Amino acid sequence: MKILITGYAGFIGFHAAKEFLRRGWDVAGIDNFCDYYDVKLKRDRSELLSRFAAEARGSLSLSDVDICDLDALRGIFGREKPDVVLNLAAQPGVRYSITHPFVYQKTNLEGFLNILECCRHAQNVPKLVFASSSSVYGGNKKMPFEESDKVDTPVSLYAATKKANELMAYTYSHLYGMQTIGLRFFTVYGPWYRPDMALSLFADAMLHGRPLKVFNNGDMLRDFTFVDDIVDGIVRVVESRSLPLYDIFNIGNHKSEKLLDVIETLAGALGVKPELEMLPMQPGDVYATYASIDKLRAATGYEPKTSIREGIPVFARWYREYRGSGAPSAN
Repeated sequence: MKILITGYAGFIGFHAAKEFLRRGWDVAGIDNFCDYYDVKLKRDRSELLSRFAAEARGSLSLSDVDICDLDALRGIFGREKPDVVLNLAAQPGVRYSITHPFVYQKTNLEGFLNILECCRHAQNVPKLVFASSSSVYGGNKKMPFEESDKVDTPVSLYAATKKANELMAYTYSHLYGMQTIGLRFFTVYGPWYRPDMALSLFADAMLHGRPLKVFNNGDMLRDFTFVDDIVDGIVRVVESRSLPLYDIFNIGNHKSEKLLDVIETLAGALGVKPELEMLPMQPGDVYATYASIDKLRAATGYEPKTSIREGIPVFARWYREYRGSGAPSAN
């Protein structure tokens, strides 16, 4: 079986590609290496993935391709002929979408449409599994978030584009009989983490003696999910033969953590005593996220195993090593 992973040099894409290689899948990866955050981190992930593939059961082919380049994307589909497409390529970031809206229109809407069209016209139409986001729930006050909840009031353009992806995928499933499965990710973290995300920003401030910027005065709740658990869920969805033609699943830890508890756990793992700068809520942010995973559990047996007290020290060790050396390691 062959899987095409878009955004393979991203945080989740890198970990997913490693796992599929380990399981004997042939992996084709594409990434455009955009400079939204440190391109060196993406290149280091790519280098490590290539080294891992040399001893893995599956084969690996990598290409610098942007999903917004329809002709190049068609060429990849024609050459690789994937059985499954895992679409993780997107412009991330809630706050960035407020200041750079057209980047989201280009990548998350036009780029995703290109993926749908390439799947639709493939000689053997692949199964499409794509990244949505817990952001689609907006300011939902009902906890935990369930897939049946209304998601008609996004509070950022990023969230709106992810909701649009779900609707676009449904339309293609309905019109063309394509299988499309969306996964709403909840605050994923772990080694090889993105530098623009909260734990990385906190770790950087702690290790350099700067105050931590803590929004909404620390009164926030997040469903932090370790990346290995996320990848386990992705694999279960990809390999399942019993899912419907179209569906949406939450994929999280099914536990909402207090932000101040997360900061305390990270500080303990790094061995520092942080200074906190309390700030008001930022535009586009939400007070809480909390995933119901009952639907995914029933469909695939998904069961996250990693608590923040286990996962955050793993991230902290990687952060110290990588930021200290700036080079990829085997971890």
